[in-house]
Amino acid sequence: MKEDVTLAVLKDIRSSVRETNVRLEQLDVRVNARIDETNASLGVLREELSRRIVESEIRTATAITELAGTVRDVATLLREQHDLRPRVEKCESEIADLKRRVPAA
Repeated sequence: MKEDVTLAVLKDIRSSVRETNVRLEQLDVRVNARIDETNASLGVLREELSRRIVESEIRTATAITELAGTVRDVATLLREQHDLRPRVEKCESEIADLKRRVPAA
């Protein structure tokens, strides 16, 4: 009788272990499916991020190129103005001399 009870308990334990194994296998399948979904989502996000980075780099490169052109234009303008300064100073000096020679009206 004691052996019958022990045998029944062991059979219940074995049955419970089998049920637990089935549930674990089902859980494993669900977890793997979720991991696959997450990996797919991460792949899409990575591609989108890469595309956005490339677009941003293109915009930045374009802006830098335009800025470099503007800086060149400003440098050219400043050089031209600097080159004119002696002429302007000479003209101002000549005007001042003419004003001194001509009596005020």
